[in-house]
Amino acid sequence: MLIFLSTFARMKQQTAILRSAIIAGICISIGCVVNLRVGGVAGAVLFSFGLLAVVHYKLKLYTGTAGFIRAKGDWSMLCTVLVGNIIGCALTALVCTYAQPDILPPDFAIVQSRLVKGPFPCFLLAIGCGFIMTTAVQFGREGKFLPLLFGVPVFILCGFTHSIADAFYFLAVPDLYSAKLFGIYLAEVLGNFAGCNLYRWVIAKEQV
Repeated sequence: MLIFLSTFARMKQQTAILRSAIIAGICISIGCVVNLRVGGVAGAVLFSFGLLAVVHYKLKLYTGTAGFIRAKGDWSMLCTVLVGNIIGCALTALVCTYAQPDILPPDFAIVQSRLVKGPFPCFLLAIGCGFIMTTAVQFGREGKFLPLLFGVPVFILCGFTHSIADAFYFLAVPDLYSAKLFGIYLAEVLGNFAGCNLYRWVIAKEQV
């Protein structure tokens, strides 16, 4: 009986995490849509709404979670978050590309630029994004939201790659699906993780 209750409790927790992650993916996708429609500095700044909403509602976002995992069980939770984020992006991409097909040309250009760069450059660029996101979220958890407003435009204008934003961009253009694109996406996920945890390596070095 205790095993059943424990399993049920874990399943309930995982379901709650998945729901939260799906909404987080939708929030980031909204940022992607406004960035595609507006572009430039203004689009990059308005993209910040997505991350501000995630932090305000305490939703589960891969790049807002990867830098704070502690225990062994957190790995399964992080995988659930990533899957949920991708589902949220897929749902939003399906709706927005149908209702607003004018976002497809700029989206296509973004995906093409990733394909031109290839996996390793996208991995390196994802490290920078991960570091910025973890720093911004850390400030947000302390009630300081201005770094969130700056952090998002900074990573976009630097050309850094965000695995959840790219999940939306990639899913919106099924004609470009390929093994290479999947490899690039995997590289971005790993790069974001490395960047999100970069501050831990720096602090550890300083304490030696």
